[in-house]
Amino acid sequence: MFLENTSKNKQRSGWIEVVCGSMFSGKTEELIRRLKRATFAKQKVEIFKPDTDIRYDQVEVVSHDQNSIPSTPVSASSSILLLADGCDVIGIDEAQFFDRELPNVCRQLANKGIRVIVAGLDMDFKGNPFGPMPDLMAMAEYVTKVHAICVRCGSLAQFSHRITTEKSLILLGETEHYEPICRTCFNKVTSELK
Repeated sequence: MFLENTSKNKQRSGWIEVVCGSMFSGKTEELIRRLKRATFAKQKVEIFKPDTDIRYDQVEVVSHDQNSIPSTPVSASSSILLLADGCDVIGIDEAQFFDRELPNVCRQLANKGIRVIVAGLDMDFKGNPFGPMPDLMAMAEYVTKVHAICVRCGSLAQFSHRITTEKSLILLGETEHYEPICRTCFNKVTSELK
């Protein structure tokens, strides 16, 4: 029996995209750009962020350049599965702050035919891999690493250097707490602290 190849019979192909880099590198800006393009293409889009991220707005995802997009704050990555029904594209901002289940959630969404776009810091302020980001980067079909400019020398920056004495791993902040710096400047600063 011959089956006609129609959209009803064709399985949608999903995938995972990761946009990563240091603070002030344009991760959220790139996430918003991709989601707005999907919306323009009349795809059903939903964006999620951790409910702890209230720096610019409690609900919207907002870039440092003040571009914004409505989002749904969630306390656990498993909530995304419950709220993603009927979506073509899912965006997830500040992925490093989500629980370790996020990679599995993204895999399940992609397996259902959903395009999943995740943005987050790839390293913490100590230069170590951050939260679920390494696993997400390993399983993603596409990884885009964006860079800031080092505020000390002008080179490409990939480190988010904390300029306060706060030692906790998670510290929400902006230029009053962090500066983007390159590897050379990061190594110099961290060696001075030892």
